[in-house]
Amino acid sequence: MTTTDLILIAIDLAAAVLLSLGVYYPRHRRRDLVVAFIGVNVGVLAVASALSSAAAAGGAGVAAGLGLGLFGVLSIIRLRSSEISQREVSYYFAALAMGLIGGLGATSIVLPALLIALIVLVMWVADHPALFGRSRHQLVRLDRAIANEAELRGELERRLGGTVTALTVQQLDLVNDSTLVDVRYRVPAAKPADAGRSAIPERTTAFGVPPQPYGGDRSGDADAPQLIEAER
Repeated sequence: MTTTDLILIAIDLAAAVLLSLGVYYPRHRRRDLVVAFIGVNVGVLAVASALSSAAAAGGAGVAAGLGLGLFGVLSIIRLRSSEISQREVSYYFAALAMGLIGGLGATSIVLPALLIALIVLVMWVADHPALFGRSRHQLVRLDRAIANEAELRGELERRLGGTVTALTVQQLDLVNDSTLVDVRYRVPAAKPADAGRSAIPERTTAFGVPPQPYGGDRSGDADAPQLIEAER
């Protein structure tokens, strides 16, 4: 293992810690996934480094199986848990990709380091709270069976206090008189008068990111809707 390989490993580990503790955890507060992201990164880094060293020592014969080995590494990672949103899957693949880049080795440090930095930067921007921060996703059960889409849209906007951008009726129960709707909507921007109504300053995290609304780390997540029981 050369000095370049060691430097790339150090860059990858630093980037994995930054992605997990500096980007993901302050915004979503899931300690279990922080461990998972770092573990996936280190595990893939170790396997890729071992395969790369074996390929370099064995020549073309071992190099032919390098691609199959990496395919096996990817195939053992199963992301089928219902507790994991698409946002968190993207963090998994970012950690995995950085491990591959750092473990495969290169003759130059510049390109792999730039690619790792690009992954962290893209995740920081794409998951920033200011980006689509007013978009929400909820499962709403109304205590009325509403078949008319225009009437249903108006009822949802009245109850949720926002503008409905998309809705899908999951269940229309004419017997029990209820409607289950998967709704995506946009809440209005906070007014300055509302922002200054409370004398208590807004609580922020150590990284300056405000806690997520509704008291949960998955709230407002477009891939993890909350169920609201709406009654008359």
